[in-house]
Order: sequence, then C-alpha cells, then structure tokens
Amino acid sequence: MGVKVSVVMPVSNPGLSNDAFGACVRSVLEQSLPPDEYEVVFADDGSTDGTRRRLDAIAEQRDNVRVLHLDHSGSPARGRNVGLSVARGEYVYLLGQYDRLEPHALERMYDRAVETDADVLIGRLADQGPPPAAFARDRDRADVLRDHLLALPTAHKLFSRDFLETCQLRFADRPLSEQAFVTRAYLAAKVIAVLADEICCHLGPHQEEGPDAEALFDGLNAIFDVVDAYTEPGAQRERIQAHWYRTLGLRRLAGARFLAAEPDERMVLFSFLRRFTLDRFPAALDVHLPAHLRARTALLRQDRLDALVALAEASRGARLSAELRDLRWDQGVLLLDLSVEILRAGGAPLWLRQRGDRLLWTPPPGVEGLLDGLLDDEGADVTDAVRRARVEVCVRHVETGVVHSLPVTCSVGRAGLGDQTRGDQVRVWVTGQARLDAGEAALGRPLPAGLWEVHVRMRGVQAGRTRVARPALPMSCAGALAGEPRRLVVPCWSERGELGVCVEPKSFPESIALVSSRATVARQDGHVFVVVPVPYVPPSGGPPAELVLREQDGRGRSMIVPALVEPGIPGRVAGQLVARVPVSRIGGDDCLGPGSWRPALRVDQKDVDLLFGLTVRRGGQVSVLPAGASPQAPSLLRRLAVRVLRDRR
Repeated sequence: MGVKVSVVMPVSNPGLSNDAFGACVRSVLEQSLPPDEYEVVFADDGSTDGTRRRLDAIAEQRDNVRVLHLDHSGSPARGRNVGLSVARGEYVYLLGQYDRLEPHALERMYDRAVETDADVLIGRLADQGPPPAAFARDRDRADVLRDHLLALPTAHKLFSRDFLETCQLRFADRPLSEQAFVTRAYLAAKVIAVLADEICCHLGPHQEEGPDAEALFDGLNAIFDVVDAYTEPGAQRERIQAHWYRTLGLRRLAGARFLAAEPDERMVLFSFLRRFTLDRFPAALDVHLPAHLRARTALLRQDRLDALVALAEASRGARLSAELRDLRWDQGVLLLDLSVEILRAGGAPLWLRQRGDRLLWTPPPGVEGLLDGLLDDEGADVTDAVRRARVEVCVRHVETGVVHSLPVTCSVGRAGLGDQTRGDQVRVWVTGQARLDAGEAALGRPLPAGLWEVHVRMRGVQAGRTRVARPALPMSCAGALAGEPRRLVVPCWSERGELGVCVEPKSFPESIALVSSRATVARQDGHVFVVVPVPYVPPSGGPPAELVLREQDGRGRSMIVPALVEPGIPGRVAGQLVARVPVSRIGGDDCLGPGSWRPALRVDQKDVDLLFGLTVRRGGQVSVLPAGASPQAPSLLRRLAVRVLRDRR
C-alpha cells in the first residue's frame, strides 16, 4: 500500500529544550495510521541549535521519517516548497514546528478527504481564541464565503498532492505568501471539505512578525492578483478582496501598536496603504466594510493621516461589556443569560443615530467633525449590521487552552436616549442565553475535567471579545450533578471577578474554594460569622471542616475555628459553610485582632486556600477583601485548577 499522507514541517532553530517542539515531533510520530501509510518530512532551515542531529537520529530509527538539510533562508516558504516537491503521499499536510496533531488526526482527515473526494480538507483547529464559524459543522462541499473559510488563512490543511501539482501551487518567498497560497487553493479547488466534529491540530504560537509597510503593500497586491485571476468581476471577488483589505490592511491603522509607532513609521505605513487603496480598492467596494472601517478608508483616500491618528486615539479604550443577568440550572444544563454591548472609551455606551427607519454609526466624541463630508448617511448606515448582530459564547480550558462553543439564542434590544435635545440617539445591545451541557459541550462529548473560562464575542456593528464580569447583585453558585456519568459542575468566579465553570472538582474542600470569593461576614456579640458558599453538599453532609485564619502582618499568628456545613438545594440554592470567629479590638491569641487575615479550609488535616481575605480595623469592624485584593494570592484560582488536574493525573 502506498503512502496516504505526507506531513511536511519546516524547522528552524526550535531549541532542543523547547517543550512545544518536542510535543509537536511526538504528535506526528505517534499517529494512529500505520507507519508505512504516512511519512514525515522535516525541512530543516540550517538550524544551528542541535536540531539537525536530533532529527537525523529520529530518521535513523524510523523508516517513515526524512530530514531535508537546507541552507538557511530565514523563511518557512522554501522548506515547505522543497517538502512538497519530495512528498510521496496522496495527500499532504503542512504543519508548523510548534503545532501538535491529535493521535487520530491524519487517519480521520484522510478518510474524510477520500470520502468527499476533496482537493482541500480542513480539519478542526484549536488555538487560544473562539472556534471560527467554519467549524460549526462538518461540510462535504464548503463555500469560501458562505462557510467563512477566509477566517482560516493558515496552511494547516490536507491538500491533494495531485491538486497541488496540477495547479503548481507553491509558496512565494515573501510576506503574506501563506494567505496568497491558501486563497489560491480555495479558489482553484473543486471540492473543499471541513472536518469539524473533532479537533485535529492544536496551533502553536505564531512566529512571524507582521510585514513592514512595503512588504504589506507587495503582499496585498499579490493576494488581489490571485483573486482577480480566479474569480469573475462581481460580488464574490469584491467580498474576498474586502476581507483581505480589512484584516491585513485597515486593522494596522488603529490600536496600541499604531499609536505607539514613531511618526515616520506611521507615515510610511499610511502612504503605502493609501497608494494601495487608490490603486486596488475603489469606493464601490466600501459597501463590504463595516461603517467604522469605511471611515478609515475615507480618511486614507483624502490623505488625512492626522485625522486617522485622532480617530485611533479617540477609539482607544473601546471595549465589549458582557453583563450576566441570570445564572441557573435547568435539568442538568447551566443557563447563562447575558446582555452584551459595545462601550466607548471611559465606559459610555455606543450611541447610534436614528434617521427614519435607519441606524447610523457615529464617530467617538471629540472627532465628529473630522469626517464631515467624508461619510454620508449611506456610508454610516449600520441598520443591517445591527439586525444581524449576535453573541457567541465559548468555554476555554485553563490548562490546555482547548476552546468549545456553546449554543446561544440571541435577540437585539434597543432604546432611545430619552433626552429631548438628542432624541435621535439610540442605544443597542444584544441579549443571549447560552446553554452549557457538560455532558456534550465538547463537540458532542463530555467536557474534560478542570476549570473552564467563559468567553463572549459579539458580531455586528463592531466585533469584540471579553470575559463575563461578576454581577453586582448576588447570584447563585450552586453546583449540580450533570451529564452521564454524573459529575459535579460548579459555576465559579476568579479573583478578578470573571466567570468560569469547574467540571469535576477533585474534592469537597476544592469545590468550596472555587466559589469562596463570594464569602460574606456578619458581626454579632463580639464574634464575626464568616459565611462561605458551598456549591454542593453530598448526601453524607460532607466531612468535618475547620476554618484556618493566618495573620498576614504583625506577629504572623494563626487560629483555627470549627466550621458548620449547612446543605442547600442541589442545582438551585448553594449551601453554606459558617464559622463563628471571636474578634477583639486589641487582638489576642484566641481571637482576631486588627490587621489582614488569610483564610484556608482544613479538611482531613489538609489546607486549601480560599479566594478572599479578611481585614479587621482598629474599631473591630471586619470586612471581606475583594477577590484579588490581597497581594499574597495572585492567580490563586488558576493555580488551584492546575493543581486539581495535576493531582488527578
């Protein structure tokens, strides 16, 4: 039987002690395909760190591994091209030196490619961000625009070798060559398939820096040349060109990096992008850009660098806000009711102008006059964008970085300003209800154990991404047994007040520690009652517990008091742990005195740190320190989650 898949990996001084490179190499050597059915081609770009000897040693032991010794070029393009020219497989997969394949990735992708007769097969990728819309489901015949394939611009794909040779597809030795290669492959392929139901490849950190202004100009021109060559004039060509112009060009004209650049550097970037805009992006294509980017394009055409910088300054600090309205359990599924909107710098909402039945984008305060005469009502119209606005919610595993999307139902809300002097102002937000079913949230399978962060992204008038902040009002942190087999799932808050969900806490005290940032205190008759939520109390009532309080300054005293656990209602009302602690204005060996105290929960002679602190004032008043306020406990929740997983393994 011939070689089914060739994995081509350019390598350049990854470092012998680099864990990511070692994991990458192991992942390609430990595939479920038999060794005689796939090969690995390492194209070494003149490494000087001992990598060549390491790869040669591997090749001596494995017949399906080849090492190409190349002169140093400083670019992965040559290694990819040489690897493609010697590959023997029916299909070729391009991998980076810090990426990692899942054990069954090549087998699954190959079978799917053969089944669909695909020229290009896109296996699901995982990185630190939300999953692209292209991975919403498996697709036998994917469309470049309808299925959002342009959001997957990297070469991490399975390509038919016959297809590559017929189209003579190779990488140019210049910046943005990967985007040009992938765009050409998308447009030339007869069949593009998507394998979305399981992760195939984990992407490592991106190594290349963004191109300089001149290289960006040349790279964008090359991509536009590809689009012109493989499409007919019309909406498809315009939308593809607008995508690359927006993501590779216009985004460089805002943000901290642009504002921090030297004036000469900004001028050069502006000049090249202005030249590109005048040559390749006519005003008729602006309709495919969001309104705030049409404003940047208008300033480019008018040679208004000063106004563009002012617009970038005024826009800095704009952010997405995700407010949690409700958190509850429904038959083992955790429901998150969210309200999401864009905030201007300083926290003010983004107000839109209403003109008849249309909504118009407005520039940030202080720069409205800069766009006078440059952006008419048609250019500022965001009516359709508001109508299509939606919220996406995903969970990210703290330790592995794996991300999974949650199902969300959305609706758009709007309200007038209620001000007679500015009655045309409209505030817009998106409400969404996300469903977290721990039994099937991982692509139809149970979520792995551990701590999962909750992330929110909004698409519409302006895209943005954020975490869910803790609401001002009290909210239940009751856990519930969910999925099959039944596992404890606990909603919790980090010390910075960000929502997370822990699946299968390691122990009873660990589950209490996860939600302990919601602790409260009450003073009565020379004592303070410390009350900590308990997300789930087992039928046995839980083991005996004690509250340990350690003084953070002064004499470093500590005291131990018994704690009573009171059950709640699983999935509805959290239980509580109550400890009665004596307090004195002057302190003593057997009571709390003035100063800061750090609590821990002791069960079976093992202490677990809690996510809050206590401060006692001179008058005897006791208050809870906000999560993260104590400098002695940075990132405690993250450390706790990592320890839970490490101990479990």
